[in-house]
Amino acid sequence: MSYHPDGIAPHGGQLVNRITTPEQRQEFLSKADFLPRVQLDERAVSDLEMIAIGGFSPLTGFMNQEDYDRVITEMRLTNGLVWSVPITLSVAEEVAAPLKEDSFIRLDNPAGEYIGVLELTQKYPYDNTHEAINVYRTNDPKHPGVQVLYSQGSVNLAGDVWLLQRHTHPQFPNYQIDPAESRQMFQAKGWKTIVGFQTRNPIHRAHEYIQKCALEIVDGLFLHPLVGATKEDDIPADVRMRCYELLLEKYYPHDRVILAINPSAMRYAGPREAIFHALIRKNYGCTHFIVGRDHAGVGNYYGTYDAQYIFDEFKPEELGIVPMMFEHAFYCTRTKQMATSKTSPSNSEERIHLSGTKVREILRQGELPPPEFTRPEVAAELARAMQVRVNP
Repeated sequence: MSYHPDGIAPHGGQLVNRITTPEQRQEFLSKADFLPRVQLDERAVSDLEMIAIGGFSPLTGFMNQEDYDRVITEMRLTNGLVWSVPITLSVAEEVAAPLKEDSFIRLDNPAGEYIGVLELTQKYPYDNTHEAINVYRTNDPKHPGVQVLYSQGSVNLAGDVWLLQRHTHPQFPNYQIDPAESRQMFQAKGWKTIVGFQTRNPIHRAHEYIQKCALEIVDGLFLHPLVGATKEDDIPADVRMRCYELLLEKYYPHDRVILAINPSAMRYAGPREAIFHALIRKNYGCTHFIVGRDHAGVGNYYGTYDAQYIFDEFKPEELGIVPMMFEHAFYCTRTKQMATSKTSPSNSEERIHLSGTKVREILRQGELPPPEFTRPEVAAELARAMQVRVNP
């Protein structure tokens, strides 16, 4: 890959911006009471936001049937660009029926507030089982992504969207860095190579180890935790953000890391979501992307390294971002440091690694995860948050 002084090109070559100008906004607001309404759920609000700020470039709206079908079967848009996860607005038949194609639709958030506009070009039914098997590799309704898919409406609404206003994030205003801004920040710091890191969990020692291995190779780390909709039992976003702050304060070089929120929702689509996450970080200006063990996985639906193998299905220039593959890291009691099987001579008894489930269990019992798993400051923050949840 060649690196340019003005940064890596967004996916498709141009950063999308679908936020209204003040004039457009006034025009749409003046039509507020006359437009048919569709109420978005939390995930659709995230998708609208990500399209509008360019995080989902080259998408300018919710997918039409041609793009949808090709993404499901081939992981490509109709123009041939790689895209692995369908971005659709699904509604019930009775909601879709009165809507006219080639008209404007008012989009409301779950609170009923007017937040965007859809230029409806197409309504089409879809097969949710077909989507589940292709995207999630399972049609098991217990899978959280499949669960969402099976609970949504049976008609997709397609068309370009507009976000009326980019509001400041209520919880994390200081970390709301959109793609145009992150690109400027990388340039200002003189970073030519930037590695993105996706997380929906608090960072533990294994994450820290692979991030720092990557930092030995590139100029900067873009720590990009996801704060959109996640599973009910995932650690809440505010707790995770505090853990990242504690870590960055003490254990990372301050001038080589940028922490920013990723407003998109989790799909738990494993391998396909690894590609999706990489393309999003490319839009934010990253040149590299860390893909670890069971990326975006859940339960036992995907093989440990399936999310790495899927990158072999595409030519490097088609993705335009370099995946950095890491094996499962652990604390090695023989060498007294973090390692992987590539660097440690230890046997399984000498390797300490805990799953997120096991850590939650330890915390529920009022104990702290060991320092071999997570830094003591992070362990204390997690324990405090767990106590608040148990004894509100």
